[in-house]
Amino acid sequence: MKILYEKEIDTKEIKVSPRPVWKCTTCPFYGKRPSCPPYAPSWRDAREWAHSYKRALLHKFEIDIDNFEIEKRKVLNYLLQREKELFKEYPYVYALFPGACNLCEECKFEKGGECPMPEKVRFSLDAIGIEITSIVSLDFEENALYSLIFLD
Repeated sequence: MKILYEKEIDTKEIKVSPRPVWKCTTCPFYGKRPSCPPYAPSWRDAREWAHSYKRALLHKFEIDIDNFEIEKRKVLNYLLQREKELFKEYPYVYALFPGACNLCEECKFEKGGECPMPEKVRFSLDAIGIEITSIVSLDFEENALYSLIFLD
């Protein structure tokens, strides 16, 4: 995992709509992970929530696609650590995951409904309706993950 950038953006740039949530319904993790629908807040609530912030940090990570699960786990742990660091200055700081949670090698929530680390789970960008294309131009030739950390 390599951090390509972390840059501050105005949350007015972020579009929140039902389209990413509908896309989630085609994912194999839909309804199986605590970071995903139907466990995530509605896109309408998320839109109000996201726009209650003024700024967010946009992250772009380069990952080794051959080790996707391990690389993504590193990204999620980095985001949680960064959120913890930022908490000292921003008490309402909140990170969002790039896709379904995979903090555990084997998801216990998926197997029996009990997450061993509910305090670490963050919703995915798509699950709450954030259109990543409203803030970045996707290049499908890249092996990249994007995330946001809402600040204030």
